[in-house]
Amino acid sequence: MANTRKLIDIGANLTDSMYWGIYNGSKKHEPDLSAVLKRAWDCGLTKTIITGGNLEESQKAIELANSDDRLYATVGCHPTRCLEFERDGETPSGYINKLKNLITANTTKVVALGECGLDYDRLQFCPKEVQKRCFEYQLEVNKDFKLPLFLHCRNSAEDLYEILSLYNFRGVVHSFDGTIEEANKFIDLGYYIGINGCSLKTLENLNTVAALPENKILLETDSPWCEVRPTHAGYKYISTQNILPSVKKEKWKSDQLIKSRNEPVNIRQILDILSSVRKTDADTLCQIIYDNTNKLFFS
Repeated sequence: MANTRKLIDIGANLTDSMYWGIYNGSKKHEPDLSAVLKRAWDCGLTKTIITGGNLEESQKAIELANSDDRLYATVGCHPTRCLEFERDGETPSGYINKLKNLITANTTKVVALGECGLDYDRLQFCPKEVQKRCFEYQLEVNKDFKLPLFLHCRNSAEDLYEILSLYNFRGVVHSFDGTIEEANKFIDLGYYIGINGCSLKTLENLNTVAALPENKILLETDSPWCEVRPTHAGYKYISTQNILPSVKKEKWKSDQLIKSRNEPVNIRQILDILSSVRKTDADTLCQIIYDNTNKLFFS
């Protein structure tokens, strides 16, 4: 799988139990993260940013990032998990201080604050007002660090934009699935747009990513989630060489992908789709996006 294209996955949930062979609390196969990462490096990935979804995951992401010079991490709390700020005897100030301490102690590995933001599609996990309050807690923390923001936005673009407009930060709205009008509002604030399989499901999605300015696009997989499925509008644009063999988790083999479990190696599929719908040379687009990513996270 040698590849001269240089790629960076800005969002991979590599602390997820699926990479340890555990699905819904049941072990199906041996841990295989080393094989997952080897496939990623072999396909041209030069760096991968591991997403921290809460305090515990952020700690694990840093520990994993310390195992390889090519791995980095984010630190933050996902909007659907913001009740943790006041759960089990925790206080908002205590939670915030723990996030601060993680960042302060790991400045060479933590490249973004997040995953944070708003999610109005899953209010059963956390009410709007709690999400907004805890998002602003995290933005206040970032006044001390001025890290790029790794942002979550689901059915909440108006409120997210309104809050972000009060701060002078940079970052990326990851896993973007909104309209071009929403994207342009974030871009006008200086933010990048992160594209993965969830960004390429419908024809409307494809029209949106085709219209994005190339200097504001970043690539991600959001592994093990957000795979490009055969039913998605973008699937037909994937090169056959970038659809790797897969097996059911019960028939796991270390040299094959697991069906319905996404991996960083599949970032090549996102590039295939983007270059096709934008009618752009894939090598050229890949280099532009690589430069965009380094500019935001590694410069």
